Amino acid sequence: DRVLYVLKLYDKIDPEKLTAESHFMKDLGLDSLDQVEIIMAMEDEFGFEIPDGDAEKLMCPQEIVDYIADKKDVYE
Repeated sequence: DRVLYVLKLYDKIDPEKLTAESHFMKDLGLDSLDQVEIIMAMEDEFGFEIPDGDAEKLMCPQEIVDYIADKKDVYE
């Protein structure tokens, strides 16, 4: 829920098109710079850094949710 909330605040994302499976580039029309900004927003929200190598693999909200859930011990 927190991931989707942060994404809905991002001005380039149409909340109507946003689902857990929305691909940032194919479905939402974002580019790689937008993806970097999204990852930075997630880092701010959850209080830990996502390494670039991991960040470039996160292409939809569900992948971010799964990644953050996997790192739960880091941000709790």
